[in-house]
Amino acid sequence: MHTHTWINSARPRPVIAAVALTIAPLIAWAQEAAQPATPAVAALTPSTAQATSRPARPAGGIGYEKTVPVIESGKWSGKRLPDGQPDIAGDWSNTIGNHNNFTDPQGGIPNDPQAARSGNRRPLGPREDRAPSRVSDPPDGQLPYLPWARAEQQALQHAFFDQTKPEDVEPLSRCAPAGIPMSFYWHGYEIRQYPGYVLFLFNSGWRIIHLVDPNHLPANIKLWQGDSRGHWEGNTLVVDVSNLNSKARFGRTGEFTTPNVHVVEKFIFDPDDQRYNYVATFTDPDAFSRPFTVTIPAKRWTVDSPPNGWHYEVPLANTADGRKIPDHFERICVENNGGFGQGEAKAATASTASPGSNVAGK
Repeated sequence: MHTHTWINSARPRPVIAAVALTIAPLIAWAQEAAQPATPAVAALTPSTAQATSRPARPAGGIGYEKTVPVIESGKWSGKRLPDGQPDIAGDWSNTIGNHNNFTDPQGGIPNDPQAARSGNRRPLGPREDRAPSRVSDPPDGQLPYLPWARAEQQALQHAFFDQTKPEDVEPLSRCAPAGIPMSFYWHGYEIRQYPGYVLFLFNSGWRIIHLVDPNHLPANIKLWQGDSRGHWEGNTLVVDVSNLNSKARFGRTGEFTTPNVHVVEKFIFDPDDQRYNYVATFTDPDAFSRPFTVTIPAKRWTVDSPPNGWHYEVPLANTADGRKIPDHFERICVENNGGFGQGEAKAATASTASPGSNVAGK
């Protein structure tokens, strides 16, 4: 049986600004050492990608959509960088739900005692009225776990509010990286591009995609974000991911893979560079009966977007001339700074408090 290895102490979440300043010189050094040839720029023709109509952006709060746009792989018709990469740098965030529930993104955390006892949970309504599962294959939207893995996932889900063992603690609550795929729906994030590299700056860490060297690290090296080797095919960034330590989970519902998982990701950008779909196929025969595919839609956020504490945590810099310049501030993680594992205690407190009191956590 697969056994997770968990971190045992708090550790600071990587500081995004500092990471970018640290990584950029390393990337430059690697570029000089590798001396990659500049790829020829393909003829720019209209992309075949199509997207559904876009709902209006919410004026505040998290705000999620209930549908997933259709974006096909095809030619890239937008701007390119000097090394030939499509220019997709900027701030992005997913559109259908946070990390509360992986297969029912707008369904809330199952078995949440705090919501159940305080009466704060709103009626969900029919399942078809909410966004679809992030599992786009199999068609039923469920992960095809082997029996032992399903039992462990259900145990982790139940233990989220009733932790009795170290492995019951969700690693993200200890400031560990969110991993793959949760990094793409745990707050908004920034994409930066350098010759031969794509850099993701997440709320809970960072990730480099190597575009020059296709060779993975030795198999015995395991990382929170894995080892990513990619290339562009028109409007699609195709990434091969190995070397995952599989300590991160998919959400508060306890989904996980084993360290033997292999992932093939496709970042499919639409023609006007305002949307993309993350489509990733996971193969992990140690825990699943078949490969499965995860689809996560994302959209771009800019200085003209309304303020949003989840999707776009980027205030404007103070400028003398009033120009809108995004100020990507440093982020700090404090272990257990939210309601991770505190549901039972707070719910018990709520049950003894006066009817009008509110003791809900963050």
